[in-house]
Amino acid sequence: MRVSKRASAVAAVAAVALVAAGCGGGDDDEGASGNADKTANGAITIYGTQPANPLVPSNTSETGGGAILDYMWTGLINYPAGGGDAVNAVAEAIDTTDSQTYTIKIKKGTKFHDGTEVKAKNFVDAWNFAAYSENGQQQGSFFSDIEGYADVHTEDPDGTEGPQKAPKPKTDKMSGLAIVDDYTFTVKLGAPNSIFPVKLGYSAFYPMPDVFFTQGPDTFGRNPIGNGPVKFVSWTDNVEVKLTRFDDYTLDDRVKIKDVTVKLYQEDTAAYADLMANNLDFQQQVPVSALAGEKWKSDLGSGRALDVPIPVQQIIAFPIYDAKYKNADLRRAVSLAINREEIAEKIFFNTRKPSTNWASPGTPGSEAFVCTTCKFAPDEAKAALQKAGGFQGEMVLYYNADASHKEWMEAVANSVATTLGIQVRAEGVPTFAVFRQNIDGRKMQHPYRAGWQADYPHAENWLAPLYVTGASSNDGEYSNPQVDALYKEGQTAPDQATAEAKFAEAIKIVDAEVPSIPIVSVAQQSGISNRIAPSVKTTWVGEIDLSTVELL
Repeated sequence: MRVSKRASAVAAVAAVALVAAGCGGGDDDEGASGNADKTANGAITIYGTQPANPLVPSNTSETGGGAILDYMWTGLINYPAGGGDAVNAVAEAIDTTDSQTYTIKIKKGTKFHDGTEVKAKNFVDAWNFAAYSENGQQQGSFFSDIEGYADVHTEDPDGTEGPQKAPKPKTDKMSGLAIVDDYTFTVKLGAPNSIFPVKLGYSAFYPMPDVFFTQGPDTFGRNPIGNGPVKFVSWTDNVEVKLTRFDDYTLDDRVKIKDVTVKLYQEDTAAYADLMANNLDFQQQVPVSALAGEKWKSDLGSGRALDVPIPVQQIIAFPIYDAKYKNADLRRAVSLAINREEIAEKIFFNTRKPSTNWASPGTPGSEAFVCTTCKFAPDEAKAALQKAGGFQGEMVLYYNADASHKEWMEAVANSVATTLGIQVRAEGVPTFAVFRQNIDGRKMQHPYRAGWQADYPHAENWLAPLYVTGASSNDGEYSNPQVDALYKEGQTAPDQATAEAKFAEAIKIVDAEVPSIPIVSVAQQSGISNRIAPSVKTTWVGEIDLSTVELL
């Protein structure tokens, strides 16, 4: 559950008229091939990884925890798989006449899992909490469009390790948020922004129940209460998260299955073995080792192998806060030394495509996000390394070892070492949770895997969170005032075309400075057990759409 339609900023009474329907999880009459009784009382087990943090939407920016949040919560809007217009979910209507002030009406009668009704205040309170910098929420910058954000969010002037501390914000409530009645609130932005409605299905914008604000994020996040079609039962670290159907759920994406176990794997090969033995009902991505000669298709058999397009790129990011990697010529040399075509062919067996852009192919606006260093150019790479003054010592490329990254990261390391004549190796960190802790703590001393899954379908999402100063996923601490200024101009542009032109200018600067390296664009090879009806679907980001699951 991430993303929305591209809204026109041309003034109209309802510039954002989302389809008045529920989640695009599939037609109820389509492929109803399962056993209704078995489904209604049945249970499935699906693949997952250990969440990096307690399960709180405003503090979860990784896919292990993010997938579980998406199962448990429903936002204002939902995004259909494969693209197309977003559909209203909790929202009854999202209206504007000027692309600066939005009136949001929510549906009556939707409930949180504790039985309390979802009201306008649950959105307003959640957004204020997320934006207030004293609360330390990773997703806080998603609310920077809203008027009054600067009054609730201040930055540490010399970084997390410096002696100075961020000044206390003036207030804990954004002036741009106002509750009209129990089911209506308004959002005033700091300036017109035609992109803003596109974001409202992303998890940072989920509503929070009243109990969240009394318990606090740490306590709540270990026993979370959402408003989606399944509710939380239990969480055993590094073992499983148990969910069950929420029978009071009233929206169109209700689930038919009773229980869902998210099994937390440390090795995707172990998950694949369970999948082939029908002890696992859904694996989002089969191991790289199963891709050769389409082995995964023969392993799983007809109807069990799913090839799914998703908005994902595998990226290698630089810790620019480390002195070794501050030189843009060094970063450019590394990028030009990577043979992406060979990696796509020999490691991924052409199930991935060599990256040529800074945004995933097909993303609106991505055609202007050209990556000029996303090519294998050994002579240019050597010249850039010489200009940078060379590289001393060993370069280590880190990745999380609990998913299929070892082979391609080692291939990248070998390509860079061979081309540039320097010492390079790849090293796995045992779990994604530990890997993210090191990244979040700014403890990475060398480049690292930093794949990006879009939060909403627009190229702006491949710029703002990753390369604007202080943004939520700018983990390498890249900063360029020109990029920030151009992004701001695009963010406040009165129409989509002007906005996209400014974003394109900003990405040209990013392209010249190479703060990270796009490697391959991803299509997802998923598998289901022989218990699942083949009519099952995935969401636009490749998670299993629980509303379409039926048992045979």
